[in-house]
Amino acid sequence: MNTSMSIPKTRETVAKSDCRDEQDLRVNLAAAYRLIHHYGMTDMIYSHISVRIQEEPAIFLLNPHGLFFDEIRASNLVRVDVNGNKIDGTDPDVNPAGFTIHSAIHLGRPDAQAIFHTHTISGMAVAAMEEGLLPLNQASMEFYDRVAYHDYEGVSLELDERERLVASLGRKNCLILRNHGLLTVGRTIAEAFYYMYYLNQACQIQVNVLRSNAKPIIPPPELCEHTAQQFEEPVFHNREVAMVWEANRRLLDRLDPSYRQ
Repeated sequence: MNTSMSIPKTRETVAKSDCRDEQDLRVNLAAAYRLIHHYGMTDMIYSHISVRIQEEPAIFLLNPHGLFFDEIRASNLVRVDVNGNKIDGTDPDVNPAGFTIHSAIHLGRPDAQAIFHTHTISGMAVAAMEEGLLPLNQASMEFYDRVAYHDYEGVSLELDERERLVASLGRKNCLILRNHGLLTVGRTIAEAFYYMYYLNQACQIQVNVLRSNAKPIIPPPELCEHTAQQFEEPVFHNREVAMVWEANRRLLDRLDPSYRQ
């Protein structure tokens, strides 16, 4: 006879669990900001990385406006609502306009816990090319027919652009904002970072190839699709995402562990 019994969670237990979960997300998000800085994907104090920390009501973590990404720490990330308004009035100010894109996708894609948005030179260059991202290299083929596009509508200040952003992204995890930059989403911070790093790398390859004035070699569509499917095989994908993230966290801990504070 099984005499064991489950002990219901008390409010205190749940509160401690929620606190621990938020702290873990804070440390990982701070790590993401530091890594975007480390890999040269920043734009002064602009662009954002966000993560959802609560479902109902929806609450997210965002960077304080005015800090460089290498100044971000777990403790100075700001909790905001779906409109980018601060939850705690004592927190630093954020840039609500910069959260328009993020809030739209967080709300429209419940699986998008983390969102990265960058203004890299190569990403902005490809965003200005009519043909979009080309399958010029193995790194590029991971995204073959898996990148969405959103036409430029001006600075993302208007809330009515939210629905169109979500519609443009659809079920894909990568979005090229025409004449603007790159955006990736993930079920985790690690996954969204993985997509951003390699999407930007694919853009760098394209800019360099086209700059050479040589005629590019583009593999046939069936080969590009086969390669993309190899990359997205769940066991392979999940393992690689985890290993890349763990390696980068070790790198940060060697370079400057202050992101954990």
